[in-house]
Amino acid sequence: MSVKKFGIGQPIRRVEDQRFLTGGGRYTDDVVPEKTLVGVVLRSPHAHARFRFTDLDTARGMKGVRLVLTADDLTHLGDVPCLAPLANSDGSQSHVAHIPVLAKGVVKHVGDAVAFIVADTALNARDAAEAIGVDYETLPAAVDMRHAIEKGSPAVWPQQPNNVAVDQSMGDKAKVDAIFAKADKVVKLEIENNRLVTNYMETRGCIGEYDAKTKTYKLTASSQGVHGLRDTLANQILKVKPAKVHVVTGDVGGGFGTKSFMYREYVLAVEAARLLKRPVKWVADRSEHFVGDAQGRDNVALAEVAMDRSGKFLAMRFDILGNLGAYASQFGPYIPYLGATMMTGVYKTPAIFVRVRCVYTNTVPVDAYRGAGRPEAAYLLERLVDRAAREMGMKPDAIRRKNFIPPSAMPYTTPIADRTYDTGDFDQHMTRAMEAADWAGFKDRLRAARKDGKIRGIGLATYIECTAWGDGEDVEVRLETDGGVTIFSGTQSNGQGHATAYAQFAAQHLDLPLDRIRVVQGDTAQVKTGHGTGGSRSIPVGGVSTYVAARNLAEKLKDLASEKLEASVGDLEIVDGAVRVAGTDRRITFQEIANLPGATQEARTGQGEFVPPNATYPNGTHIAEVEIDPETGVTRIVRYTICDDFGIAVNPLLLAGQVHGGVAQGIGQALLERTVYDDDGQLVTASFMDYCMPRAGDLPSFHFETKNVPSTTNPLGIKGAGEAGSIGSCPAVMNAMVDALDRAYGARDLDMPATPDRVFAAIRAARTIAA
Repeated sequence: MSVKKFGIGQPIRRVEDQRFLTGGGRYTDDVVPEKTLVGVVLRSPHAHARFRFTDLDTARGMKGVRLVLTADDLTHLGDVPCLAPLANSDGSQSHVAHIPVLAKGVVKHVGDAVAFIVADTALNARDAAEAIGVDYETLPAAVDMRHAIEKGSPAVWPQQPNNVAVDQSMGDKAKVDAIFAKADKVVKLEIENNRLVTNYMETRGCIGEYDAKTKTYKLTASSQGVHGLRDTLANQILKVKPAKVHVVTGDVGGGFGTKSFMYREYVLAVEAARLLKRPVKWVADRSEHFVGDAQGRDNVALAEVAMDRSGKFLAMRFDILGNLGAYASQFGPYIPYLGATMMTGVYKTPAIFVRVRCVYTNTVPVDAYRGAGRPEAAYLLERLVDRAAREMGMKPDAIRRKNFIPPSAMPYTTPIADRTYDTGDFDQHMTRAMEAADWAGFKDRLRAARKDGKIRGIGLATYIECTAWGDGEDVEVRLETDGGVTIFSGTQSNGQGHATAYAQFAAQHLDLPLDRIRVVQGDTAQVKTGHGTGGSRSIPVGGVSTYVAARNLAEKLKDLASEKLEASVGDLEIVDGAVRVAGTDRRITFQEIANLPGATQEARTGQGEFVPPNATYPNGTHIAEVEIDPETGVTRIVRYTICDDFGIAVNPLLLAGQVHGGVAQGIGQALLERTVYDDDGQLVTASFMDYCMPRAGDLPSFHFETKNVPSTTNPLGIKGAGEAGSIGSCPAVMNAMVDALDRAYGARDLDMPATPDRVFAAIRAARTIAA
């Protein structure tokens, strides 16, 4: 591939940042159609209760109130559906708890929606919500999923008395059990992957509109893809043809998976707009986000590895509980299962058995959050591998090297889920990461820390994940009459820099400056198809489709120019936004081509679609070094090193930004963030006063580099990168924490988040035992 000034591989700064930094962004809350009304959701204060309305008339008669909706007003609408229900291993189907647009008769979690109030102002709507009379009869709540599956626990759904929504397994259990029975060494580990509130800078919001003449709906929403929302809203909820629904997404201030889903507020806004014949707007405040948006992670797992005397892995067993919350969210049941398919990791373990159970509880629904199951898998596996190294008396890198899948084994088909890794050199990036982290010099730094009264630890994690599988993207690249180019793509930027990266793919063939290339996303009226952004697919799928479409456009432009230049297409080349006869100064600019008699819109539009034949498998090594004050439990990450394999880097600056952001989220989970419910299902950590997000001072400087091996399943060799930072970071940080505690006190048990009180408790317990 030739190197272009603005093309693939160039570290170009983001072209969209000038607009954002000067206040030119246009987010959902900036959209205010004429005569817009404001919607407010009345939410349940109880985790599980029967309820009835005792007074709706007072609210309906209050100043400025235009509409009060309850479930009885919405019987013609479908539920918000789970799109990924899973059967049990025996083929049976447990109860799938789709989300009602408004709860009817029973609420299932704190924050469950019971009414929707529309008024002239937000203040009017909130006053009316407080005036609604609701009589609640509280019911026993199932909160901790470990207790929820026990006999006699309260049933979240009467149709599923054991609260197990999915009971899936993969692998040969009998074979694995037989290997464990004969193994020289068995190591066990039980750990928790803590629940997270999936915070982003811009809370969710939407505007619903309805055109009574055409009987069409318009939804403007902060999302990760408009076409999926349109189809779900039309086909399964409103029960109209998709052509009757127009969905628009403007700029988005963070998504992380959680903005992928159809939410009940979107339905309520468009339905209220239909009834009132006026636009209806709803925007969540931060408190509402805590109880109204899907949350992330929340697994408890038992992991075991069987080894021979040398530390070679013979078999592994995993028993995983994944919390679904009160309802089956859009992809909720699939997320723990997806993680389970990656339990092979980077190791040539010949036999693996995994059992996954998804559990209903009276808590906010849980769904995909950055990495969507793969961080949970990598965390469980890498904590287990480190524990195995300690119990075998081996160094953490040595046990990994002994068990890595070697490059010579690629392509490698895993023993569960039949995943095929196409490329990877795991020893290479681990070795380079250790060099960059000065692993060999750690003992000197440890001694210095001890002199200063601190304890210190170093930990690593080697990970692999799957990205960019499934559907392709049908992209159009069109030459405009002013000589610029417009890209139409069905993915959706949430801040990743698509306007820059996609322009680079187009510039590879069209050799235009990036400010001459415009990217259009987030509009079902302008973009024909699309599968949105998620699973790190935007660059390896959407970007490659853009590359193919730009190549197609380049061929069309040469065809249009050949007659004017009186030259064969084979003698033409594209340079600096023009077509010229190679080796001469005879040229015609793109603007001149666009205005030729035969330059119809079809003739100047390139088409491109790449459908991935298989997933890509990014991988890498993260190394964290921590220093702990044993008198307070306060932890500081003093070094953080990353060496990743992303195949081919499209833009090194954007790539580094994505990795840094993912690592920051992983550090937040490892050391700070924890969603806590009490025994009654009340969310204790319901605001930033109680839920601790990482700040700049909590993060170290990152050393990031790559050792790339191109993918063979992607025509440009690209592997997805958007989620990788969140996958390698948690186990690296926690392995470093355990290393510090083990070196100083022999303590090896610690769950996320490793907050100062938890760390201090572990130190105190170890000191007590030693005494």
